[in-house]
Amino acid sequence: NGKSFFYFCTMIDYLIVGSGIAGISFSEFALKNNKSILVFDDDSQPSSRVAGGMYNPVILKRFSEVWKAKEQLALSSVFYKKLEDKLSCKFDYQLPVHRVFNSIEEQNNWFQASDKPNLSSFLSTTLLNNTNDAINAKFGFGEVVQTGYLDVKCMVNAYSKYLMDKNLLFTERIDYSLFEIKDDYIAYKNINAKHIIFAEGFGMHSNPFFNNLPLDGTKGELLLIKAPNLKLEAIINASIFIIPVGNDCYKVGATYDWNDKTNSITESAKNELLSKFNDLINCDYEVLEHFAGVRPTVKDRRPLVGTHSEYSNVHILNGLGTRGVMLGPFLAQQLFEFIENKIPLDEEININRIYKKGANL
Repeated sequence: NGKSFFYFCTMIDYLIVGSGIAGISFSEFALKNNKSILVFDDDSQPSSRVAGGMYNPVILKRFSEVWKAKEQLALSSVFYKKLEDKLSCKFDYQLPVHRVFNSIEEQNNWFQASDKPNLSSFLSTTLLNNTNDAINAKFGFGEVVQTGYLDVKCMVNAYSKYLMDKNLLFTERIDYSLFEIKDDYIAYKNINAKHIIFAEGFGMHSNPFFNNLPLDGTKGELLLIKAPNLKLEAIINASIFIIPVGNDCYKVGATYDWNDKTNSITESAKNELLSKFNDLINCDYEVLEHFAGVRPTVKDRRPLVGTHSEYSNVHILNGLGTRGVMLGPFLAQQLFEFIENKIPLDEEININRIYKKGANL
């Protein structure tokens, strides 16, 4: 059940707080480069575990490319394949995304977008007619490729077990008051680490080192539904997404609430999702589960990565928002290369952009 005793060691390279997508990604880059790690996670932030897990390089509302989508996909596809092999479990499912068209105009906009050089490798130019009686899509679909979903809960649980088996996971809450920041290392209880990586998601608001950063947080809720007659073999994207996850089950989501910062499920979100789901499908179903979590979102839609303004060995990897599956490995690699090899971070993700605006950290 993790380790709650004091860990005696001379010096480790990285103490990592958080084992969601961000923490796992950084842990893997550290281990791959023969660095020693210890991970703390108290299960207080469920957003990775309850995430839909979809990865998609195109913003389908506006038919535009996700920021650095090609670089992210090239890295993440290899990263997750190697992680599946390492953990001996399957969690990366490559499926096309079928965007439901609501009008002839949307079809035309799709074909215009598919001509753009940065989108042509992602958007199929073949209009798909709807042949599934259980779906309402009289204008058909556009197909996005190089897409799929990650069973994030499966990955997180398998990785936690891997860490536990190697005595590298502490399942306890961090006590920030016990950190002693030295010039060339950090002391925490009996652990000495050259660097600390905070990958806490929305839990960053309790972190005195970084709680002035503008992490907003957007609550999302989704449902797990069983619909034996739906028979989908692709992810459906409309006003909601429907992800086939096997055994006639589907994840249906998601809501966006910028005010409620709790992880509690709500009847209003469930009703919103079911209303949209009922507009889209024509078959019987039952709701099996209802999930909620707060996504770590940032107002300027860019992640929060970098080093504390005062402490050179205190770092953050956060703000992955709604696209954590693609962003996690990409950002973790950037932060690792920045710390170890002084390769500059991309300015758009570097928290220095916040400091420059006058954040009092």
